[in-house]
Parts: sequence; C-alpha cells; structure tokens
Amino acid sequence: QVQLVESGGGLVQAGGSLRLSCAASGRTFSNYAMGWLRQTPGKDREFVAAISSSGRNTYYADSAKGRFTISRDNAKNTLYLQMNSLKPEDTAVYYCAVARTIAAATRENDYAYWGQGTQVTVSS
Repeated sequence: QVQLVESGGGLVQAGGSLRLSCAASGRTFSNYAMGWLRQTPGKDREFVAAISSSGRNTYYADSAKGRFTISRDNAKNTLYLQMNSLKPEDTAVYYCAVARTIAAATRENDYAYWGQGTQVTVSS
C-alpha cells in the first residue's frame, strides 16, 4: 500500500556532500508530511528533517540546521535530503518516512511508514 525506497547514500569525506532521494508509491503521497530520520547501532532513531505535505514548511534538528535541506517533488512522488558540510557524526542509516500528519512532524511516533534505510558514512 505504501512503499518507500531510499537511494543516494554512500561514503564521503568530511566536508563533502550527498543527496538522498526517496521514491514513494501511492496516490496519496502529496497528502502527508514526510521526514528523514537516522539511526546508529544501539541508539533510537533521531529526527533529522521534516517537510509539510505541500513542501511549504520545513523543520530541522539543530544538528542539521544550516547544512541539510529537505525538499519534495510531489509530481514525482519523491523526497530529497541535500546534505552539505558533512561531519563524521552524521554517519548513520538514514530513513525516509511518511507522517500521519499534514504539517511537518518532528517526533518518531508521528511517522507511520518507513523506507529500508540508506547508509551514509562520513570519514574524517
């Protein structure tokens, strides 16, 4: 019913950039807020960025502000995360998720559907 497929992860040196993409299925994609969350082994998922259903409103974790940009193309059913000035502490599995809401959500519990995750590794 809802399927999310992330891509764009990989290995990058500190200070470099990556652009993550998330292709979503379903005709109701544009009705919901979406977000990016990340996780390292032994830790809970951490909120990174969120965007409202329309794409007009965005929110970022403090760790992402000024470096990451979330965007969406509803016509293409695709969510993006542009990551610049990457740091080793950004290393994690990044997950694309669909929220239960229209407004951007910043809590893990607000998200109902998740992608498989894509690994981002930042070397020092």
